[in-house]
Amino acid sequence: MVMDLSGFFKPTNVAVVGASRNPAKVGHVILKNLIDGGFKGRIFPINPEAENVLGYRVYSSLLKVSENIDLAIIAIPAEYVLEIIEDCKKKKIKDVLIITSGFGEVGNDVLEKKLKSKLDSYGMRCVGVNCLGIFDAYHKFDTLFLPRYRLTRPKPGGISFVCQSGAIGSAILDIASTSGHTFSKFVSYGNATQIDESDFLEYLGNDETTKVICLYVEGIKNGEKFFNVLKKVTAQKPVIVLKGGLTDEGKRATISHTGALAGDSEVFFGILEQTNAIRASSLKEMFHIASLVEKSVSFRSNRLQIITNGGGYGIISADAIASSKHIKFAVISPQTNLEIKKFAPKYMNVGNPLDLLGDATTERYKRALEVCLKDSGVDGILLIALYQTPLLTTEIVEIISESHRSSQKPIIVVSTGGEFTDLLSRSLRERGLSVFSFPDEAISALDKLIAYQLRIKHNQKTNEKKISEEKKVVKKSLKIVKKKKK
Repeated sequence: MVMDLSGFFKPTNVAVVGASRNPAKVGHVILKNLIDGGFKGRIFPINPEAENVLGYRVYSSLLKVSENIDLAIIAIPAEYVLEIIEDCKKKKIKDVLIITSGFGEVGNDVLEKKLKSKLDSYGMRCVGVNCLGIFDAYHKFDTLFLPRYRLTRPKPGGISFVCQSGAIGSAILDIASTSGHTFSKFVSYGNATQIDESDFLEYLGNDETTKVICLYVEGIKNGEKFFNVLKKVTAQKPVIVLKGGLTDEGKRATISHTGALAGDSEVFFGILEQTNAIRASSLKEMFHIASLVEKSVSFRSNRLQIITNGGGYGIISADAIASSKHIKFAVISPQTNLEIKKFAPKYMNVGNPLDLLGDATTERYKRALEVCLKDSGVDGILLIALYQTPLLTTEIVEIISESHRSSQKPIIVVSTGGEFTDLLSRSLRERGLSVFSFPDEAISALDKLIAYQLRIKHNQKTNEKKISEEKKVVKKSLKIVKKKKK
């Protein structure tokens, strides 16, 4: 049975235990973020030494609140947390988000075990301890303890990011948001005292607004549970995984960070291989792959055509494809070759890469896209557009966008440059295209996405064949039974 974690992402009434008047305190920042983020539910600040914070009445304890509370956010010193859990029990609060550090990650295992024992015996559920918090873009629920002016919150979209490390989570959320990635949910779960990465994966696997799940994990507490959940979820939607603690030094750092054991890397990677999870080699690659999924990039097969106005970029792209494991070069048909030669200068070579040259016009790009997308031997386009060349107009954005809208085949754009390039790239992203700064980044992400999509298609065909064969056996058995009755 899937654990319903909706109370952590879309509660109605929330208490902030440790809501302080001091802007530098974590409890103050959380309360302000809930307010500024536009949370629609009731908020109850809890602090025995304050009467009013940010215009809200403050309660001396949870027990002084007459209304029901769905979620208690706890941001107080570790030594007082067990006392608050007792109040939560009396108040019949089932869900708690414990931001507080000072438990197993600093060697205080006894306190963390006592906490878990209480939570389990009271039938309460806990995210944390030692975590950054939870963010839900659709429900405007922001419990992250970092100020909004320092950390950009993403717009609603299809990526959900589950991260064991708060520091990594915050930095990546910030840069991913400013790069145009859109999110459904973000959760930092810290020590996983009770609710772990597997529980979040299972919940997000059934979440309608989540198209792709990104997971940064340092250690797995229950390997068998993780394997079973990951196998089920990856059959529903892509899960991109990055593991920290691969080296001996990294493993030692993992223990001191979240108190988790990093485990054997080869075993972990074996789990990813068997479950069809996508293994990312870096945080940057994780979100490159996620952006492709979020933009609904889907390949029928793996033949890619390069179109470029920079010969060097074409060569780098060709090298990257040749070095990839799952991408092949598209071979355009003789008919497509003839069509290209109708508009190509005599000195332009036709092939893959298709180099439109430095004097390429917007019209030349338009016609190249049209004929290549119609070719049945082309499954997708890697379109390199270096906007610095003088004959390319800003109309190129609309040309690429129109080709994207009118074709089922994906177009992946690569553009390198400064302010002017960033402006056009942002416009393309807003129109639903995936845009990369460098060819190798695009090819690396595409290689892993295509591998995943081909595996899923293979598994579907295998299952369909198995079902078909089983039906034939049943049909044959029924015929034998009928004959015997006659």
